[in-house]
This record gives sequence, C-alpha cells and structure tokens, in this order.
Amino acid sequence: MILGIGTDLANIDRIAATLDRFGARFRDRVFTETEQRKAERRRDVAGTYAKRWAAKEACSKALGTGLRMGISWKDMAVSNLPTGQPVMAVSGWAEKRLAEMTPPGHEALIHVTLTDDHPWAQAFVVIEALPLRTAAAPPPRRGT
Repeated sequence: MILGIGTDLANIDRIAATLDRFGARFRDRVFTETEQRKAERRRDVAGTYAKRWAAKEACSKALGTGLRMGISWKDMAVSNLPTGQPVMAVSGWAEKRLAEMTPPGHEALIHVTLTDDHPWAQAFVVIEALPLRTAAAPPPRRGT
C-alpha cells in the first residue's frame, strides 16, 4: 500500500547561486557528508546538489509534513547503490514519522527517483508499506 507520495522541482541555477553565496555553511546545514562527497566529485556539482535538495523536499512531502514539525534536512539522506540507483535513508525525526505512519505488521520502503535537465532538477518519492514476511509466507508478488 502507498503511504505517501512527494515530488519537488528545484532550479539548478538557484542552488548554484546559494552554493556560491553561502558555501560550506549551506552544504553542511542541508547535506550529509556522503551527499557532499558525491556532489563534489561530479562534473555538475550544482546539479547533483539540486537533485538531492529536490529529493529531500519530496521525501518531506511524502512523509506528510513538508519541512516543518522538527524535521531536519539531514534527517533525509540520498545515496546510491552500486548500480547507480538512488536510495533514501531517514533518521531522527523523519525516521520517527515514518514509523508512526507505517501500519503494524508492515515495513516501509522508500522509493526515490531523480532527474535533471538544466536548469531543472526533479525528484519523486513514494513511500510504500509492505507486509512483514514470516518464515512460512512467500515473498509478495510484484507487478501482477
């Protein structure tokens, strides 16, 4: 079952200007060390940050809060699997909120997708609740 959906569109030039103006103060307030390492080694530094900014905004919307109620930018972190697929991890208040919205007997799975086409970066986040598997139960069928 779907627990939440969020999307955000970020202007890469706006993020670039913010990086130029505030530098490390902005990066350290919004992005985890892992996110910063990823962005700083990319050719399109601002675009990489903009996609992660959009993902955090989208995740906060999927959690049903937006960026309020105690959620911190760093409570939501984007990393990548070896295949390049982005994944979202939550901690702190965002993790608590996710636990509150997940029905008993279920586990939450956060799906995230990122894209950009200068000057825009976009993210979609879908939070899905999957029934917990028991030793006797087969895994749920997907796509049918």
